[in-house]
Amino acid sequence: MTKNTIFRSLIAGAFLCFSGWAVGQPGGFGRSPQINPDKTVTFRINAPNAQDVKLSVQSEKGPVQMVKGERGSWSVTVGPVKPDIYPYSFIVDGIQVMDAGNMYYFPNERFKGSLLDVRGDSSLIHSIRDVPHGTVTYEYYPSAEGTTGTVLVYTPPGYNKNPGVKYPVFYLVSGTTDTEETWFKVGKANLILDNLIAEGKAKPMIIVMPYGNIEARIAEQKGGLKPADPADRESAEAIARSKTFERDLVDNLIPYIEKNYRVIANSENRAIGGFSRGGGQTLRTGFGNMDKFAWICCYSAYLSTTELERDFKKVVGNPKETNQKLKLLWVSVGTEDRLYNPTTEFINYLKAKDINYKSLITSGGHTWMNTKAYLANTAPLLFK
Repeated sequence: MTKNTIFRSLIAGAFLCFSGWAVGQPGGFGRSPQINPDKTVTFRINAPNAQDVKLSVQSEKGPVQMVKGERGSWSVTVGPVKPDIYPYSFIVDGIQVMDAGNMYYFPNERFKGSLLDVRGDSSLIHSIRDVPHGTVTYEYYPSAEGTTGTVLVYTPPGYNKNPGVKYPVFYLVSGTTDTEETWFKVGKANLILDNLIAEGKAKPMIIVMPYGNIEARIAEQKGGLKPADPADRESAEAIARSKTFERDLVDNLIPYIEKNYRVIANSENRAIGGFSRGGGQTLRTGFGNMDKFAWICCYSAYLSTTELERDFKKVVGNPKETNQKLKLLWVSVGTEDRLYNPTTEFINYLKAKDINYKSLITSGGHTWMNTKAYLANTAPLLFK
């Protein structure tokens, strides 16, 4: 195993075995969040000097007004809430804050939200089950411009017990402002794969979860300020940043993984997938390196016709060759996603160009609830 391992945890660990993400809030104001028997959820925050407090939770269409109690504790009950994991936060006089009563948080470089886990009557695909569990390892690797990169690596159940076995690899990228931890702590990629592998629905595979904002890491490690995120995902700056990510992945991270893990190092055993910005990075990296990736999974993202015809002429201009090289091109989006229209335009373009693809259109928006479902639907198709 790699010499640069800084943390290793077997995901069967008891630190995830809790009930309802509910922890006593400081000050004796009760639990937050409190999941009630009818699947409604009560949220509380101690903010005696606040003038206005709202709850922002992805189970609701918009912010929900909270009510102030006698001792300065604000509360609101919402739902019933469909079983799933939901990011949420409080908006206190216009400032977004985490829930002080909840230790489980949404890892992100720009904001810090909390996580609500509403359990179902039956086990969900991301639930901890009594099955063999893989291992998630936090790694350092040599990255762009002499910086040190951070990445999480999931190895499947039995990896350490079978030293002669090599595995395919799925590079899984999260969205704008997310960190390398988001697919692990919010997307539950490790638990989804544990369960799919146990059911015989997915092949055992290694999952590599990198940080997507290479420019931010360079600035941070060299004493600069993190650059603002491009407002236009199709701008020259956004494309240039995606190219930086691509070079780091291809030139630095893939060689590191293939040196330190037992992988099958060819395109037919190498996949790439991503959500939102990570979906755009996935398409650009995959289309630009089809000698390295035969499996491309795009979640809530797209490429414009202009970019496709300008930068990927070989991909769209020779569909027969593209279809021969790609084992899978997958595109998913929700009907309420802000990227629904351009993503469906991208799908229609692929169809018009006779490029083979699979797609899944769901309800819901640009959320990690949808993203978990997309991973659960695509992982069984990989490396078959």
